[in-house]
Amino acid sequence: MSRPAAVILAAGKSTRMKSELPKVLHPVLGRPMIEYVLDAARAANCEKLVVIVGHKADEVKAALAHHSDIQFALQSEQKGTGHAVMMSAENLADHDGPVLVLAGDTPLLKGSSLSRLLGLQKENQAACVVGTAITEANHGLGRIVRDAAGQFLRIVEQKDATPEEAAIEEINTGCFAFDGRQLFSALQRLKPDNSQAEYYLTDCAEILLKAVQTVKAFPVFDIQEAMGVNTQEQLAEVAEILQSESVE
Repeated sequence: MSRPAAVILAAGKSTRMKSELPKVLHPVLGRPMIEYVLDAARAANCEKLVVIVGHKADEVKAALAHHSDIQFALQSEQKGTGHAVMMSAENLADHDGPVLVLAGDTPLLKGSSLSRLLGLQKENQAACVVGTAITEANHGLGRIVRDAAGQFLRIVEQKDATPEEAAIEEINTGCFAFDGRQLFSALQRLKPDNSQAEYYLTDCAEILLKAVQTVKAFPVFDIQEAMGVNTQEQLAEVAEILQSESVE
């Protein structure tokens, strides 16, 4: 079996950053934020790194061209996170190991947490492990719904949540560890049945569960690690955290 691969989503715009620069290239302590995600994936022993580019693809590729271990896949139309991962099919055609799916705007991710996520996927022989975090500040985040026995059922988004579901403090971090073959099998069954008419990666977990595959969710991350950068304020906050960690 191959060592893990990682698919890093970096195709989005940076509308809320109020900047022309692609979001993942915004610098944190002098480095594009996506480089911290790449570091974490490497620390988790990923041998193949596939970066999904879209908005200003050439600019992102040029900024990362000096990384010899990166491959790029183009998402020419932004049709959701599931659609983005579909673009890596050719890159991973001969890959028979686990696949991490990560967001390129989460520079506080730790390699140790990704290693733990991969370990849980292997230990449970799971088709999918959803990396979660616990937080009271859950507004706008996907909630992890479990059955009475505590087993994973689904991820429900804020706009679709009932009052009971909205109160759930366990959230989806957007970090997943998949069995590679099962991931692409589920992606082929995705449908854009939502208000955005997009292909959601989160739907893969439920698709695999309905296909009687093992799907688990574990609170592997602290909420700080899972924090995505969407605004200049969050960018400054992340820089402050990384600065303080480097001083310790």
